[in-house]
Amino acid sequence: MNEIPAVAATCDGGDLDCGSGLLLIIKKHMDAIQNGEILEVRSRERTVAEDLPAWCRMVQHEFLDSKKNKDDVSYFIRKGGADSSLQQDLEAARHYEWNVRVQAKEGLTANVYSRNHTFKAGQPADFSANVEAPSAIDYLLGSLGTCLIVGYKQHASRRGLTIDAMECSVKGKLDNVLYHMQLEDEGSPRLIEISGTFYVSSPEETASLQETWELTLERSPIYQTLCQTVHMDIRFASVF
Repeated sequence: MNEIPAVAATCDGGDLDCGSGLLLIIKKHMDAIQNGEILEVRSRERTVAEDLPAWCRMVQHEFLDSKKNKDDVSYFIRKGGADSSLQQDLEAARHYEWNVRVQAKEGLTANVYSRNHTFKAGQPADFSANVEAPSAIDYLLGSLGTCLIVGYKQHASRRGLTIDAMECSVKGKLDNVLYHMQLEDEGSPRLIEISGTFYVSSPEETASLQETWELTLERSPIYQTLCQTVHMDIRFASVF
């Protein structure tokens, strides 16, 4: 590694890659330094090694070098003058809309098209152990669990916490599934309760892990949407 002049600022991207928020963090710190000054970007995500130099070339920052640390890698960028404004990027993110297309397929199934991915979904109420496709409710509960797992990992990374493993078990209960199936006329087909346990294995202090869990719930789009209408009881458990 060549000798790097003194850095003007440092930002920690944790496990984020360039497509999931790291560039917004970099731009926020870039706005605070002058052209020609150097920003140190620390990251544990391996894809940053290839994607960050390419991004620097595109926006006319100068990628200087990288240095392997004990737990992450430091990337050094000299600020140029052609980067788009942070405010424009924040506004673009603020107004982004998720868009999926769902197409009916054979039997009681559908194909869901989401960006460059396609997945199959089945009927909402199917009680067999083996099904042709996960149900809409399976995907809803899976979406909640995924939002919590990935969100917790992101927040823990930003706080410098070491996480060995995570798992989230989620259950959902309908008010009356027989109403949905037109076998009864009383009740409602809506979800009335979602429960489960969020397990974290980590050597960190329990208080820090609990604070990160509370932040995860506060910042989770799926959890915050569901808790407005459904009784939520997702319990946090740290495992050492």
